[in-house]
Amino acid sequence: MGVSLADNDGEDDDFSETHDINVTPFIDVMLVLLIIFMVAAPLSTVDLPIDLPTSSATPQKKPDKPTYLSIKPDLTLAIGENPVHRAELIGTLDGLSDMSKDKYVFLRADRSVPYGELMGVMELLRSGGYTRVKLVALEGAPGAPAAGPAQP
Repeated sequence: MGVSLADNDGEDDDFSETHDINVTPFIDVMLVLLIIFMVAAPLSTVDLPIDLPTSSATPQKKPDKPTYLSIKPDLTLAIGENPVHRAELIGTLDGLSDMSKDKYVFLRADRSVPYGELMGVMELLRSGGYTRVKLVALEGAPGAPAAGPAQP
């Protein structure tokens, strides 16, 4: 709320109010939030270089804290960005604080990984009680080549 102190040349001596909204603090807050989200967004992705196949399926909503299991081109496994041996896969998943057997495991595999290896990892997950598995692919036309290593 603003007040005008200018001389009114003999008119009524009451102060008149101006009804302008000061938007400068709002703009400052929005710019700070924009910077925070720009910095935080790249930190929420998995940074393993995997060449994912493309899919034309409708994208699904991603949960707040997904658990990514990646099969790299050299057939090694990683949970998030941490490498894990096949023999220790189920124990490592069981040890995660935010993981339970009723949550989805997002399985990412490089396009050069043989189908048998992918099925072997899925069998390991099934034998450990993790039956809720989602396969991760890039969005796009089916059969379209990906432009190098990409993220989901």
